[in-house]
Amino acid sequence: MEQNKKQRFCYILKLAPRLYKSEDWTDEDSATVRVHFNYLKDLTEKGILFLAGRTVNEPMTDKDIGIAILETDTEEEARNYMENDPAVIGKIMTAELFHFSLALLRK
Repeated sequence: MEQNKKQRFCYILKLAPRLYKSEDWTDEDSATVRVHFNYLKDLTEKGILFLAGRTVNEPMTDKDIGIAILETDTEEEARNYMENDPAVIGKIMTAELFHFSLALLRK
């Protein structure tokens, strides 16, 4: 096994139920999502975020999720990135961390 190989972790994001309908969003909620996006963009540019995305339904439900896959040295580092995600800090999303194993990747 290769030494110093990065590990992959994913965190699953769930939207706060009060935000399932787009008309219920405040300007502050929208601003928080913009900061969240820029946070993930910065992690991508630093080579930490492998990919991010979300399901797209309107209105959203409890089945909808966002996902962020990170490449870090430790679980603690990945958890730190998740816990410092502005959407999590702003309580518009909850997050749960998982160790992630990539099985297939399109070339």
